[in-house]
Amino acid sequence: MNFKPWKLTLLAALSVSGSAALAQNTSSVQRAFDLERYGEARSTLLKQGGSTESNFELGRLYQLRDMPDSAAYYFNRISLNQKDPVTLIAAGRAALAKGKTAEAEIQFDSAVKASKGKDAKVYTMIAQAYAESDIKDITKALTYVDAAQKLNKGKDDPTLMIARGDIYLKTEQGGGEAMNSYERATMADPNNVKAYVRKGQLNMRARTYNEAKTNLDKAISIDPNYAPAYNALAETYYFAGRYDDALAQFQKFTSLAEKSTNTDAKYASFLYLTKKYPEALTEINKVLAANPNDLTMNRLKAYSLYEQGQNEEALAAMQKYMQIANASNKVITEDNVYYGKMLIKSGKTTEGAAIIKKAIDADPKKASELQNELAQAYIAAKDYPNAIATYRARMKANDGGELTDKVYLARAYELNDQYAQADSLYGMVLTERPTYVPGYQMRARANANLDKDSKQGLAKPYYEKYIEVASGADAAKYKTGLIEANKYLGSYYLFTKNDKAASLPYWQQVLVLDPADQQAKTAVSEINKPATKAPAKRK
Repeated sequence: MNFKPWKLTLLAALSVSGSAALAQNTSSVQRAFDLERYGEARSTLLKQGGSTESNFELGRLYQLRDMPDSAAYYFNRISLNQKDPVTLIAAGRAALAKGKTAEAEIQFDSAVKASKGKDAKVYTMIAQAYAESDIKDITKALTYVDAAQKLNKGKDDPTLMIARGDIYLKTEQGGGEAMNSYERATMADPNNVKAYVRKGQLNMRARTYNEAKTNLDKAISIDPNYAPAYNALAETYYFAGRYDDALAQFQKFTSLAEKSTNTDAKYASFLYLTKKYPEALTEINKVLAANPNDLTMNRLKAYSLYEQGQNEEALAAMQKYMQIANASNKVITEDNVYYGKMLIKSGKTTEGAAIIKKAIDADPKKASELQNELAQAYIAAKDYPNAIATYRARMKANDGGELTDKVYLARAYELNDQYAQADSLYGMVLTERPTYVPGYQMRARANANLDKDSKQGLAKPYYEKYIEVASGADAAKYKTGLIEANKYLGSYYLFTKNDKAASLPYWQQVLVLDPADQQAKTAVSEINKPATKAPAKRK
């Protein structure tokens, strides 16, 4: 299975997201923010001097880049007039950046009082502050949205609606209200690129990929240079399993986005997700040369080294990463899964399994997927009994498991030389899905191992059925398996049954599939060799 649901979380952890722009922006800074050209925006704002607006936007910029200390610094520079709403909102944002929710609420309420509660833009700016923060409790944030909407007399403001949608996305059940908000933004402004991108991103999270593509294509048709749309489209293709299309769209994003270590980091993340591990490591090392403590790049370096089979190097990189992540409390579930797999592969099975089991207990929603990761780690370490036990536990917890669970468990039994159990499971798989072509090859192999000298011909009916079902329109897809099946049957008739006539067509078919196959050439030559006459007896 290529698609892994937990990678939605992983992608979010890897990505650097943009957000809604404030009404206070000048057009050039607004455009730079929209295109995620943060270096360009910073340069422009610094040239403007220490104005309230420039400090405010610099604070936002650093908040978007997950640099709370720098964000708070610029927000706190706005302190000349404590009765000015923007100043008070900045103070509230500084508090939010530091996770001080109660203090932020005091500042925001003071901003409302300073505007006498009659300025919808003030409420909108506060709503955006919550939308761009890490706050999970959205109750207070929605009161500001409702107040702004009331002052707008029911007329939807796109900026407010996007903020409302972003706020709802902070909750598990908020997808419906978020989509409703973005729809209202596009109805209020049919050319609002940001709203269409948000709709596409939400479609992607809901795995409605066609709708996601429609919305993102619409955004690009409105503004072909809107870099975040290509980023979102790349992610959509990724989750749809279309890796080549995903990379092509991401490369369009990088061609439009700012040339920076931030863009390089996003590109490295995407290369990792599309399984281009050597290329990902090249980009990762480029970023780490400039910023050795970059959290995401250190994470991906460890992950990529493991996926490349460099477990010793991966373990060293992972230990370095965990020191950085633990210091900032940024360890995610997948970190422990990878760390556990590395330890198991290095021979520290008990220690590694304990770490993955702890991750499973801590994240019950991912338990089923993580149990599969644990079983795969056991298989990589050739600890087949524990892999079998893990798969069995996973299936028991999931009402007998899915078809793929049975296949994985059967494979684990095979690796542990328990061929009868494997055969039984493969039989169940084929009963559930008779059109599952690889299942016949799997069952044939299990039976071949149960009958190693082929005297009973246990694998014969399954290889015959495999040839029947695999020889259709997708024969090229199953070429290797068809060669295997024909060789087995050719050998069975030649050596077990001593029937050259029955054997020959199978070896000839191997040569059709692979004209260079030396074993088939030899067999055909021997079968066609004229029989040697016995010497005549002397009278």
